[in-house]
Amino acid sequence: MKKLVYVMSILLAGLFFACGGGKKTDTKKEEVKKEEVKQELQVVEKVVPAANGVPEYTIVEKPQTDISKFKKDNDGYITIFDGTFNGWRGYDKDKVPGQWTVDDGAIKFNGKGGGEAQEKDGGDLIFAYKFKNFELSIDWKVSKGANSGIFYLAQEIKGQPIYISSPEAQVLDNDNHPDAKLGEDGNRKSSSLYDMIPAKPQNAKPFGEWNNTKIMVYKGTVVHYQNGEVVLEYHLWTPQWTELLQKSKFSQQKWPLAFELLNNVGGANRAGYIGIQDHGDDVWFRNIKVKILD
Repeated sequence: MKKLVYVMSILLAGLFFACGGGKKTDTKKEEVKKEEVKQELQVVEKVVPAANGVPEYTIVEKPQTDISKFKKDNDGYITIFDGTFNGWRGYDKDKVPGQWTVDDGAIKFNGKGGGEAQEKDGGDLIFAYKFKNFELSIDWKVSKGANSGIFYLAQEIKGQPIYISSPEAQVLDNDNHPDAKLGEDGNRKSSSLYDMIPAKPQNAKPFGEWNNTKIMVYKGTVVHYQNGEVVLEYHLWTPQWTELLQKSKFSQQKWPLAFELLNNVGGANRAGYIGIQDHGDDVWFRNIKVKILD
């Protein structure tokens, strides 16, 4: 009897190991750990030391989405919002914050009235791919008195807001938000280069109606369109661009870090993320597509 039990034990042990048993489980754990390490290694943080009045800051580089997997139409436009958050995440975050939802085929920020990016489950949203020369087309609408923005060529700067490194096309209810009356010559109204160049003609539709903003960036030339009309043009990395910054809230004196980053917008490769803003108000974005001009 003892001999039979012993033989059965040997057979069961052999069957266990032949089927993969405990060793396979350990191997799987090791594979998971290796993958986690691999993902961590893909996140690179570059610390730029303080110099010439600019404080130390950290540039964060995270893995980018595979743009080739997104649908492209006959005109070359890539749809970067397909009705899901595929390819999107929070700025300086690893996932989409909870206040961003999909609502009837649009990305919606669900405002709580707390102001700009004040909620733990809020924050700005970016498409995780750095574009260089491109055309962006995006439809938007706002609730009454709402404020938001569209960012481009953004970098991720640890612990800093997205607009510290990115030009902003304003998204606004011009009739009911006080920002429309601030700045100079209407340079805080919708589709303006925020706090720098006004969008003219100012042809935005009222709150609750859909507008379209198109932004073209090509070798430093930037053009904003609103509802089919050219409303402004400017040129990056030029004395004109530096002068615009110096006259804005991002001047070297007022905000040295913002001036440094914006004056060199796009970083070393002159490319960056497209983003949309949490300003604490209800806002919707849809039909988001990009044509690469490289």
